[in-house]
Amino acid sequence: MKTIKTISIVLILLLGTFVYYTLHKGDDAGVKSEQKRKPLIALSTYALYDAAKNIAGESMECFCVLPQGVEVHDFEPTPKIMAKLHDADLVVYSGAGLEPWTHSFEDEKNGLDMSTHVKLLNAAHHDDEEEEGHHHESEFDPHYWLDVDNMIIVANVLKEKFIKLAPNNKELYEKNSAHYIAKLKEIDTLYKQKMLTCKQDTIVVDHNAFSYLGLKYGFHVESISGLSPDAEPSAKVMGTIIDKVKDKHISTIFFESFASDKTINAIATDAKVKVDFLQPIANITKDESQNGSTYYSLMLQNLEKISEARECR
Repeated sequence: MKTIKTISIVLILLLGTFVYYTLHKGDDAGVKSEQKRKPLIALSTYALYDAAKNIAGESMECFCVLPQGVEVHDFEPTPKIMAKLHDADLVVYSGAGLEPWTHSFEDEKNGLDMSTHVKLLNAAHHDDEEEEGHHHESEFDPHYWLDVDNMIIVANVLKEKFIKLAPNNKELYEKNSAHYIAKLKEIDTLYKQKMLTCKQDTIVVDHNAFSYLGLKYGFHVESISGLSPDAEPSAKVMGTIIDKVKDKHISTIFFESFASDKTINAIATDAKVKVDFLQPIANITKDESQNGSTYYSLMLQNLEKISEARECR
């Protein structure tokens, strides 16, 4: 009888120990899971994503809303992507009318319109008007990230937002943003050096995403389709462009990798010039991603092509 009583006590103690450790193991797993959860950051364009990823490092889960190879102006997120945006700790979008889908983005508690922080060019007067702050989408050129001064503003805004989301990583974000800004300043220096003396003062593009570059580094941008890459130019516009190409002895005209090259090839054939492409860096292709392309490398690729077309020495 005594033996049975002893065995019963031992079994009760073992059961109690098992329950205790099971419950506490579950608590520990919950705590560890919470500790491992990284803030989820959504970025609407590749340029914004590049800045965020460089500043956050591995401390946050940053993702580009645009699938690789998709044109930014026409993109509409799927319900699955919208659900992910709703769950994100921060959704950073370009603004200034660039992304049509942001009209339906009503959850402002985690949204950040970056166009309210940068300096924007007036869409109707690319060469001489510049404004700062939030503006109506039809008035301003949304391709502001091609001005490295705006990208420096972007980096600083993201740094401050990240510090608020994860204050324990403040030192990391300050260090990473300083390094990123140094690389942006290096881009600026290289552009200024390369374009110090150029024979040609104009480049011709299919879609005018490059006015920020032209204004900053002193050259004109003639575009075939204006700010919309899908706009079909009239015969009169095409004739005017062809005449300018011939009159100015322009050797190269540019298109974007996401746009149709049909019109640009027709003009190039008529004007007897070569065709190349520039990267506006709103998004990248799968090949560019596999090749490790970055905002820095793509800006330098653009520099080489523009400086060659402008006959810079």
